[in-house]
Amino acid sequence: MSSFLISQIKCQREEGSKGDKGGKEGKGGGKNGKIENIEQEGDFASDIATKIKQRSKRPSLYKVILLNDDYTPMEFVVYILQELFHKSHEEAVMIMLTVHNHGMGECGVFPYEVAEAKVTQVMDLAKKDQHPLKCIMEKQY
Repeated sequence: MSSFLISQIKCQREEGSKGDKGGKEGKGGGKNGKIENIEQEGDFASDIATKIKQRSKRPSLYKVILLNDDYTPMEFVVYILQELFHKSHEEAVMIMLTVHNHGMGECGVFPYEVAEAKVTQVMDLAKKDQHPLKCIMEKQY
């Protein structure tokens, strides 16, 4: 609840208690009245907002990297990049050439669990087709 609304409620309470005589509380101004409940809800809402801010930390990201070898066909690497990493043919060819020329190439950046699953999928497909292709993940800093 905004501080503006709380201050308006407090002003209303003060006005209500000024007009009272004989010690009775104003309309809705008692401990069990609505004003107290609204203030309590406001305190509760600020506690929730604090907790949400603490939980909103972004997960660590990991790069999935293909490593070059002399035996895996280039077409297979392009196939892997298109099927598992949803790259266009042009992107897949560029990454495959980077792997071929520089010894490694980045396929994508993902949260830990997704990166781990991608590495496993690449290794399983390579093993199934009897290719020595290796794939690793590395924390992005």
